[in-house]
Formats: sequence, C-alpha cells, structure tokens
Amino acid sequence: MTTEFWRFLWSSILIALSGCLGNVVDGIIVGNLIGEYGVSAINLSKPVVQFMFTLNMLTATGAGMLVGFALGKKDFKRLRYIYTQSMIGCLAIGIAIAVLGGMLFPNESTQLLCNDESLFQPTKEYLIPMLLGAPAYMLMWAISTMAGVDGSPRLVSVAILIDNAANLMLDIVFIKFLGWGIAGSSAATVVGHLIGIAIMMIHYHYKDNHLHFSFQHDQREWGAIISQGAPLAVASVCLTLLLFCANKIVLSTAGGTGIFVFAVCMNLLQIYNLFLSGTCRTLQSLGAIQVGKGDGDAFKLIVRKSFGFITIAMLITCAIVWITPETIGKLFGASPESIPQCNHALRVFALSFIPFCYIYAVMIVYKLFAQHRMALFISFALSLTVIPVLWVVARHAPDYLWYSYLIAYGIEIAMIVIIHKVSHIQFKLAK
Repeated sequence: MTTEFWRFLWSSILIALSGCLGNVVDGIIVGNLIGEYGVSAINLSKPVVQFMFTLNMLTATGAGMLVGFALGKKDFKRLRYIYTQSMIGCLAIGIAIAVLGGMLFPNESTQLLCNDESLFQPTKEYLIPMLLGAPAYMLMWAISTMAGVDGSPRLVSVAILIDNAANLMLDIVFIKFLGWGIAGSSAATVVGHLIGIAIMMIHYHYKDNHLHFSFQHDQREWGAIISQGAPLAVASVCLTLLLFCANKIVLSTAGGTGIFVFAVCMNLLQIYNLFLSGTCRTLQSLGAIQVGKGDGDAFKLIVRKSFGFITIAMLITCAIVWITPETIGKLFGASPESIPQCNHALRVFALSFIPFCYIYAVMIVYKLFAQHRMALFISFALSLTVIPVLWVVARHAPDYLWYSYLIAYGIEIAMIVIIHKVSHIQFKLAK
C-alpha cells in the first residue's frame, strides 16, 4: 500500500503541478506582456472558473468516488452506469454555460464580475473565450477524474502536462504574435484543454478500461452522485462566492493596486493547491477504494501519509515566500509602487493558506469516514467565514485587510474542534 500511495501521489502531484504552473506562469506571461490590468482581469474572472469547477465536483468528482467504491467491490455494472450519467451531465452543463454566458449574455456576465470602467473591457475580453470553452473545461476535469480512478493516473498526468505546456506556448503566440491581447490567454487555455482531452482518450483503448457507456442499472444514481459530491461542491461554490465577494471588497477598498496585489496572492494559493490537490486526489481515490474493500488499516495509513506529506510541503512553501516576496511580485510585473504592499500581503497570505489546506484535507477525511454532516458544515464554513471577516476588517480596519483570511481560518478551526468534541464524533468506516 505504501508503494501504491506514493505512485498515486506523485502522479496526482504532477497533475496538480501542471495545472498550478499553467495558472501561475499564465499570470506571469500576462503580467509581462500586457501589464497589471491583465493580471487583474484574470483574477476578476476566476469566480467563473471556480463556478464551473463546482459543477464538475457535483457531477464528476462525487461520481469518481462512487466509481472507486464500485471498482473496489467489482460492481462494474454500477460503475459504468455512474460514469455514463456523470459524463452526460458534465457535457450538458458545459454547453449551457457556453450558450447562456458566452453567446447570449456576455456583457451581463462581465458586469456581474467587474463594475470598474478601466477593467471592464479586458475582463470581458478574457471572459468570453472562457465561457465559450466551458464544455472543454468540464470534460477535461471529468475525464481526468474518471481515468485516474480507473487506473491511468500517469496518462492523466501526461495529458495535463501537455495541456498546460500547449497553453503556455499558445499564450505567447496568441498574445504577442497574433495580437489577440488578453483574449489570447483565455483562448490558449481552452485549446490546451482540448489537446489534453484528446490525449486522455487513449485510456479508452486499454484492455483493462472499465469506462464504458451503459444505461442499464437497477436504480437511479443521480441522488447518490450529488450526495457524494455535495460537500466538495458546497466548499467550491462557497469559494466561488468568496472570490466574487473578495474581489468586490478589495477593489472598493484598495483600488486597482489592491486588486493586482490580491491577484498575485491568489496565484500564491495555486502553489499551495499544488500539494493540496495532489494529496486530496490521492486521499479520495485510494481511500474510496479501501473503503470499498473494507480495509481499515490501509485506509488509516493513507490518511497518515497524506497529512504528513502536506505538512512538510506547506512549511517549505511558506518559508520560500517569506524569504523572496519581492521576487514573486516582480515575476507578475509588479510596479515599484506596488512592491511594498505586495511583499506584505504575500507574507501574510503565505501563513493564511496553511490552515486553509488543513481544513480542506480534514473535510475529505470526514467525508470518507461517512461523517456527512460535519463534512457539509466544513464545506460551508471554509469560505463563508472569510466573507464577513473580510467585510468587517475592510470597513473598520482597512490597514489590516490582508489579515482577514488568517483570522477567519483560525475561527473555523476553533469551530471544528468544538463541534467535533461536543458531537462525540468517532472515525469509523461505514459498513
């Protein structure tokens, strides 16, 4: 189990690394080729990406965990039915977003995210290709989840690496050589996802592939799919709301410079997500399989190794940020006027993201131990606690705006500990 854990973890880390580098380097390229307003436009558009990711968690991530359970029990009939329903749902959602947001209401979609005149046009130019490419986003995430659980984490790793490599190369081609501006960055991401999807289709030609379309099953599974993915989806939708509200609060409190600094800090979060996403992907997939087998010892081993790895990774990341904040700011094209505020904010957020990662990982553990109510509570609290804290600090102590996340996560941890003890929760595998 130890060997399998590390094999799956490093494959998941490669997947997360590719996505992380794609987002971070994308911001660096835009910052240097277009300027601070380009980085700000990307950050203002992030709630839309997070919203799509939320819907993917509801329809594909939860389904992926059920596929893992079915695979462990060798219930291939249920596995194929769940896979079929999940993929159809993801594609339908992607098409709906493309038609409604990208074709019918592009101005309204942009206005919802940005009411600043100087940032409205670049935000719109970046947003439209993203909305039109929603089916590619949805299918990329869905297929990578399913193929990974079905035994092809390395193929998924390669596909996403190539996806992001293509994205970064096309960034330069579309922005610098074709003159597409900020829209070129968004278009490059969509094309990269299409390339990644094409590569992952190789999984369907493997002899041990279990991902076949089938509509034959004794009962409907959408309730189980949504129920399984609900805590993760709720956490993601709350994060969508948090990104939306935080952008509004920071923009109104700290102006254009503030939203740029906030964008750089959110790119820092991508580095933490590199380790968090890889660890949680491993914990979800291998953990679900062990639950299906009823192997409690192997399950606990996976949990211990997951938390040990993520702790070391976060501490190293935080130390690097504290030593080199100015270098990080300059990578994203920060002006001399923005550097002091950027340095301060980066150091504060480097600390703030540590409790965030622990809270998210603990939520996965509660879910796998069938503590659904606690997992759902954490899903809500993970982001919704930050919004009122951010609003209060912005209104009454704006000089301490960047400490809002750290304060909120401290409150959340205290609430989780208290509720856990009061409820006498015990970690036992569901039978």
